[in-house]
Amino acid sequence: MPKLIVAVLSVLATASAQFNTHYLPLRTGIVHLFEWKFTDIAAECENFLGPRGFGGVQTSPVNEYLVSPSRAWWERYQPVSYKIMSRSGTEDEFQDMVRRCNAAGVRIYVDVVINHMAAFATGQDEILGTDGTPAFSNLSYPGVPYTAENFHPGCGISDYQDPNQVRNCRLANLPDLNQTQDYVRTEIVNFMNKLLGYGVAGFRVDACKHMLPSDLNVIYNKLNYLEQSHGFWPFSKPFIYQEVIDLGNEKVSKNEYTSLGVVTEFLYSTQIGEVFRGQKPLTALENWGTAWGFVEQGKGLVFVDNHDNQRGHGAGGTTILTYKDRKAYTLASIFMLAHPYGVPRVMSSYAFSNSDQGPPADDKQAIISPLATADGQCQNGWVCEHRWLPIANMIDFRNTVGFAPLMQFQKIATNQIAFCRGFLGFVALNNDNTNAFNARVNTCLPAGTYCDLASGKFAGYKCTGKNVTVGWFGLADINIPANDDVGAIILHYKAMVPLFPTLSK
Repeated sequence: MPKLIVAVLSVLATASAQFNTHYLPLRTGIVHLFEWKFTDIAAECENFLGPRGFGGVQTSPVNEYLVSPSRAWWERYQPVSYKIMSRSGTEDEFQDMVRRCNAAGVRIYVDVVINHMAAFATGQDEILGTDGTPAFSNLSYPGVPYTAENFHPGCGISDYQDPNQVRNCRLANLPDLNQTQDYVRTEIVNFMNKLLGYGVAGFRVDACKHMLPSDLNVIYNKLNYLEQSHGFWPFSKPFIYQEVIDLGNEKVSKNEYTSLGVVTEFLYSTQIGEVFRGQKPLTALENWGTAWGFVEQGKGLVFVDNHDNQRGHGAGGTTILTYKDRKAYTLASIFMLAHPYGVPRVMSSYAFSNSDQGPPADDKQAIISPLATADGQCQNGWVCEHRWLPIANMIDFRNTVGFAPLMQFQKIATNQIAFCRGFLGFVALNNDNTNAFNARVNTCLPAGTYCDLASGKFAGYKCTGKNVTVGWFGLADINIPANDDVGAIILHYKAMVPLFPTLSK
């Protein structure tokens, strides 16, 4: 390859750096397959996510971690070593999963925990990891290895208005690594580069608020380019999205991290919850985006809920919508995927009755697979919001409308809105549990009959849901009953029902 071309490719790759998701064309959206096994993720990529146009999967942490007595979900966030061995599977199974998902057109982003190591209960001298590796209360982690000199002092965080405490003391008593040390940085970089060598596209970096941006910058800059053998462009850097919980009331700001990569926009999650819980009107969404205090476009990863705040951890409290609020949650997810702001991530949960509960497992604590029913929904205790028909169809909607602008925002009533994405797609939402949405609106679509993707699928030129007729000038009479199961109408130009389906095959 001529030197000039190499130089140009390198500059272009560096310009977008950690902000490029590396989705393949006509794909969008990350789904967090929380606590899924590697074998199940691979099958989901091949059988559902790839065919339905999803862009990527976020995995749970893949490296060895504490085995807690109750096998709680949070044990994954207490590393014992950087060996790839977890309840999700072995290193070989991880490699196979990444290969198969990339082949299916679905990128893999690994949740990495590099702020701290596993904690010890009072009086506990030794713990064991998921691969049997021990760690000792004198802060010896031989599986890495780390010793006491690689950690910050054992202070706790009592004042979140003190950045020094937040970044140099222990979060929830978890031994706090000193990322300013070259040795610690090297161990972290080696672990992340190993994952990159297997073909992952990027990382969710846990607890970034508790690490100095300058240290993270050094670590990110030492990461290898993505593996071309897995279909990535030369000189591509991994996509980085950083967990920074910032609702605007602390000294450590999400804006300190936006030059390094995308940040998880927790304010988005709390605000979308308030709107779709009816605490704020739906019409307020007209200026949704940075006007609400969110980071600039292209710098925020957005979500309705995540594995922490759906359990009351992190931030947001009771305003957070979860799978337990099915209709409001579905409406909020439709809006998130219909609106152009942010990099959207869809949560895929398992059912839980207490906030510590681990994933569905057998009597030997082996995770049970989320087998699909005849109608494509999950069972065995898995919720699989990403398979809910309106949410899965919204991935297709988002891929179809692409970068088309949001326009024709129409306020029908306080909690009833409609808008277009260019002349390619249209969404109407009714968040009023008392009054029906009955109005003639501008869909911005050509005249014809369209399949409503909130209520059905469009395949083989046939619609299994409601049909919506669009007349001249894009006008349509939209009806969404107050008691509608979903509360939405979703249309796009590729889901036009032909007059003579048999002639369109």
